[in-house]
Amino acid sequence: MSSFLTSLTPLAPYFISFLLLILILEQISYSKKKKSVPGPSFVFPFLGNVISLVCNPTKFWFDQSDLAKFSGYGFSVNYIIGKFIVFIRDSELSHKVFANVRPDAFHLVGHPFGKKLFGEHNLIYMMGQPHKDLRRRIAPNFTPKALSTYSALQQIIILKHLKLWVKLSSENDPNPIPIRFLARDMNLETSQDVFVGPYLEHEAREKFKRDYNFFNVGLMKLPIDLPGTGFRNARLAVDRLIKTLGVCTEKSKARMEKGEEPTCLIDFWMQETLSEISAAVKDSPPPYSSNREIGGYLFDFLFAAQDASTSSLLWAVTLLDSHPNVLAKVRDEVSKIWSPESDTLITAEQLREMKYTAAVAREVVRYRAPATLVPHVAGEDFPLTDTYKIPKGAIVFPSAYESSFQGFIEPDRFDPDRFLEERQEDVIFKRNFLVFGAGAHQCVGQRYALNHLVLFIAMFATLIDFERHRTDGCDEITYVPTICPRDDCKVFLFRRCTRYPNLSLD
Repeated sequence: MSSFLTSLTPLAPYFISFLLLILILEQISYSKKKKSVPGPSFVFPFLGNVISLVCNPTKFWFDQSDLAKFSGYGFSVNYIIGKFIVFIRDSELSHKVFANVRPDAFHLVGHPFGKKLFGEHNLIYMMGQPHKDLRRRIAPNFTPKALSTYSALQQIIILKHLKLWVKLSSENDPNPIPIRFLARDMNLETSQDVFVGPYLEHEAREKFKRDYNFFNVGLMKLPIDLPGTGFRNARLAVDRLIKTLGVCTEKSKARMEKGEEPTCLIDFWMQETLSEISAAVKDSPPPYSSNREIGGYLFDFLFAAQDASTSSLLWAVTLLDSHPNVLAKVRDEVSKIWSPESDTLITAEQLREMKYTAAVAREVVRYRAPATLVPHVAGEDFPLTDTYKIPKGAIVFPSAYESSFQGFIEPDRFDPDRFLEERQEDVIFKRNFLVFGAGAHQCVGQRYALNHLVLFIAMFATLIDFERHRTDGCDEITYVPTICPRDDCKVFLFRRCTRYPNLSLD
């Protein structure tokens, strides 16, 4: 061994020189792409600033925002694991990205390493006519009739979990309980029931929950695809989840073929799909109609609905606690429209009457946009401004969070009134409200998401008395990977109503 090492010794200077040359070329490449745009002048070889991103993502992205804001550029740059990144704060520049999702401009990726996790044929990677066709097929999932069906399921599950939360809080007295994971479990059950309700057996639900946790953990890990790593566990979990959802699709097709009434999202979808299949040429099924494909698209919905919704519920509790006047107005409005003692579900008409509560929900997602960033990849060099072209291959991050603090009147203040008829800031500053994206890939399920948040706020405020356990920095933002309060929203909970309502689908 020693003789082998001795023989390599003369080569050491050449190896070191070659390595230094590679590092210098990498730095030159970064500087050439950066030009005069604000961002670090020098970056660590290959890794760039990934350590600071992983250790403290909140500070990392706020620092990027400050660079973009105070430089006057409206955007800034950095370098992460061999990837040049562009962070966009300015709303109009973000719209420019959203409006140019096409093969020769930007490709939506949803996550910097999303294709490795979700697969190449995921809905978010589609563009052009195929994307339009698929969205047209998805549209029946969000009609008023479908949303009304989902609303009933949502309320029953929200009630079930609120009762559980109060029980846990009582058992944990005198200590508060963190509700982040409780809210996530509630949303996962809601998504399962709304999307594929009758087709998941108890055992499948438990496996589903476990696999989704693997996926969630993997989102925040480095893309090291080796056995035992969080990223590999997440990738394998996604594959199992899609297979499970594909089986649910098959079961729904069989039930809808019998002409039964739809009871969940996949049923509404399969009604339309079966019509297209029956009209298609024999042995040539319409595109996007296989069980596996639809299972993959259902997973897209799950991913979009799950963590973003959990984030919004936590911030709703936090903001209602810190704004008692807003909480009082919500309770007053709901009490005039719906009573727990009625033992009836909140109807679609009653939900529409809760205008102030709906304004609170919209202000929650504006003030704390759950999916703060919407990653895209530049397919070609793209002229972002008159003086700067985003280089091909760069990962571009339009910030929905930062856009929400531009344009609006006193944007740093939590003020639901801005969304009421008298002020209509949602109309006046529509281009700054990018919580659900914009352009061809704007969130197709945003009405469902807002309904869920309104229902939760109405029921939580009416049925529960609560108090936030406040400590220094408890409301600071942390990424998990959507944003939530740093302390996971610790609260004390008590039953407020005389008795819980008795809700059912009958």
